[in-house]
Amino acid sequence: MSEREDEQTPRKAAGRAGRRRLRSVEGRTPRDRYRRGMALLPNLITTGAMFSGFFAIVAGMNGRFVAAGLAVYVAMILDAADGRVARMTSSESAFGAQYDSLSDMVAFGVAPALVAFSWALSSLGQVGWVVTFVYMACAALRLARFNTEGGDQASFTGLPSPAAAAVLASAVWLWSEAAAGPASLAAGIGTALVTLVTGVLMVSNFSYASLKAINLRERVPFVTLVAVAFGFAVVFADPPRVLLALFGLYALSGPARWVWDRFRSRSTS
Repeated sequence: MSEREDEQTPRKAAGRAGRRRLRSVEGRTPRDRYRRGMALLPNLITTGAMFSGFFAIVAGMNGRFVAAGLAVYVAMILDAADGRVARMTSSESAFGAQYDSLSDMVAFGVAPALVAFSWALSSLGQVGWVVTFVYMACAALRLARFNTEGGDQASFTGLPSPAAAAVLASAVWLWSEAAAGPASLAAGIGTALVTLVTGVLMVSNFSYASLKAINLRERVPFVTLVAVAFGFAVVFADPPRVLLALFGLYALSGPARWVWDRFRSRSTS
């Protein structure tokens, strides 16, 4: 072997080693990426939201419907926080999005349906089972449609699952306090109607405004802070009634907007 060939041999070996390292980086599998670790804070908040949904289920099974309703609202707050924290810390990932969707199914699909079943739907027999399953199926379909279609920050197609869970949890919270005992047949029928309506609205094509468009970093007038403080005072004056009214109006805003758009299009034509 000549001296020139001896010099080229280490260069070729180094080039082959470099190409192997490049292929190993480009061809890294998802399992290799998971071994590097996940963002802790947003996924920790998502886990807290899922635990709140689990706690709501356990509280409902034990007849603690006020605690169950509060747990659903805690899950809503944590669900709104995890996405913002992920964006603020630049730690958004496909894993976090899928984990958040599974947490939403537990907290806003399974939990409110089982709380409603524990309160009043169980008194309806098999009808209660069917209504409970319909709500959970609609929540799953709503989340699947959102994951596949996505959407802008200005509106949602179909009632968001946290808002539907808030309507159902507030209704159970209010009626359980008013009844102060086992649910009557009228309460079971009313709970079934609310459960079905909210479930159907989740898979409807009605357009709903998105609160994600609100920018919490921008400056606001002083009167806005006064209005926020007044709003907190109104909510804490009678939480179940005020929250049920607020989220009920939001749930009805989709059909009302659809009717208004049809009326305006006919009047202009």
